[in-house]
Amino acid sequence: MLTVDFSRFPLAPGDRVLDLGCGAGRHAFECYRRGAHVVALDQNGEEIREVAKWFAAMKEAGEAPEGATATAMEGDALQLPFPDESFDVVIISEVMEHIPDDKGVLAEMVRVLKPGGRIAVTVPRYGPEKVCWALSDAYHEVEGGHIRIYKGEELLGRMREAGLKPYGTHHAHALHSPYWWLKCAFGVDNDKALPVRAYHKLLVWDIMKKPLATRVAEQALNPLIGKSFVAYATKPHLPVETASVDAP
Repeated sequence: MLTVDFSRFPLAPGDRVLDLGCGAGRHAFECYRRGAHVVALDQNGEEIREVAKWFAAMKEAGEAPEGATATAMEGDALQLPFPDESFDVVIISEVMEHIPDDKGVLAEMVRVLKPGGRIAVTVPRYGPEKVCWALSDAYHEVEGGHIRIYKGEELLGRMREAGLKPYGTHHAHALHSPYWWLKCAFGVDNDKALPVRAYHKLLVWDIMKKPLATRVAEQALNPLIGKSFVAYATKPHLPVETASVDAP
């Protein structure tokens, strides 16, 4: 289940991609399939080991084009172990809401991104996330949990302050919002509640089968209750301030 829409976020074979806070690796795997040179980085060593196993399995199965490469590694988002301007593309999906120093993370991403490079940032959307917080303290008051809720314009403003130039936004995963509302209402650790189990089966069926009816429904509902807010931006070849002054 991808949150980044690669029809809006072009990726070319041979692009060097950083999936920052990769988690289980869903976006890293897709970039690998598209022929990129992928680095999947996360602070969770257990997840990184699983991602590395999947990279190896994909290579063995021939799921990635000839020449594509994939590396999984542990690392700190605030101290990335890469030189300046190392990547053509950076993806950070559902991560920034967990990190106290989100400005520091943005600064590091901009540092390692090449001029002209592209970045995709996804975070929980303000409205659906507020409902979750209202229904359950346990949803967010946990170690490593969500510490803030972004409004769309707030996130775009921080991206601009970091030197990025946003060029597009959208919402995703509308069908997942009711699932999390049910989880919060019945208890975030209570997977046995009948409504939660029933809705989870629906989501699994939808992900596996991708029926037209649910695809159309989600497309229609995304602007209203999409669970994620997705923003795309480029790193200008010149600092934003300089570019605006010199522009004709």
